[in-house]
Amino acid sequence: MPIAPDVPDVPAYGGDQDDDRGAARTGGPLFRDETFQVRELPAEIQNPEPMPDVPQTPPAPQKKSAGRDLSAAIGVGVGLGVVIVASLFIVKAVFVGVIAVAVVVGLWELTSRLQERKGIKAPLVPLAVGGAAMVVAGYARGAEGAWVAMALTALAVLVWRMTEPPEGYLKDVTAGVFAAFYVPFLATFVALMLTADDGPWRVLTFLLLTVVSDTGAYAVGWRFGKHKLAPRISPGKTREGLAGAVLFAMVAGALCMQFLIDDGVWWQGLLLGLAVAASATLGDLGESMIKRDLGIKDMGTLLPGHGGIMDRLDSLLPTAPVVWLLMVVLVGSG
Repeated sequence: MPIAPDVPDVPAYGGDQDDDRGAARTGGPLFRDETFQVRELPAEIQNPEPMPDVPQTPPAPQKKSAGRDLSAAIGVGVGLGVVIVASLFIVKAVFVGVIAVAVVVGLWELTSRLQERKGIKAPLVPLAVGGAAMVVAGYARGAEGAWVAMALTALAVLVWRMTEPPEGYLKDVTAGVFAAFYVPFLATFVALMLTADDGPWRVLTFLLLTVVSDTGAYAVGWRFGKHKLAPRISPGKTREGLAGAVLFAMVAGALCMQFLIDDGVWWQGLLLGLAVAASATLGDLGESMIKRDLGIKDMGTLLPGHGGIMDRLDSLLPTAPVVWLLMVVLVGSG
């Protein structure tokens, strides 16, 4: 039999040296000396005629939106106003109860969001009991009673948290003391206003000026707002809105001091309105800062169109001590 000549080993197609080139080899030339012939495209393909311009429909202008259900917000606001005014002028003690309930619900919302978003367990039980007691003590015993109740509430928070493991103790009690000061202690100044002879009218003035300030800021800012006030904290607030808040609150303050407050004079209302616009705006920004840190839009969902109780107390809480102090300075404690 003839013997076949030795054939050198040739690596199979797609061997080690061709692992990354096998796919490209499929459509390539079979031999090294093959060349490609490039065919010229017809002129009409090389230089196509430009297509006629197609008219584009301009985008519809976007309307400004409040971002909330205004009908629900107005309905809830009117309902709350009726409850507040009725309790305020019928029996003072009933209104004190309304403040205490708002404080407890606000504390529940705040502590719940802290635990959900940050893992901070501020003890709710001593805060709720101490917060309600703080409001009652302020109404019954004045500023001294409020300070004593505040101190006892802070102490109760420290002791209550000792029943749990020490991990996170410092942040939990710090948040608890902050919550006690931020919600019930500031709300106590509303009860202090109520103790005057014309107390219901002082509280009504406080509520009206805060609401009017917020309304003026919204109305003017929505219509004319162009320059951001604090874009990193609250992008919706504008300098024009702040000017609207000041204007509306000063006009309302002059009217309220002249016609609602005993011994009040209109020019005092101008000062009061200016102070309310500033404190309400700062309070709103402070609440926005807290919510941004927590990564939430609202503190709760209890009030349709408004969010939670804390979303309505944001501008009221820091404004209460300001109004109480100016009332005492301008017309006395009553």
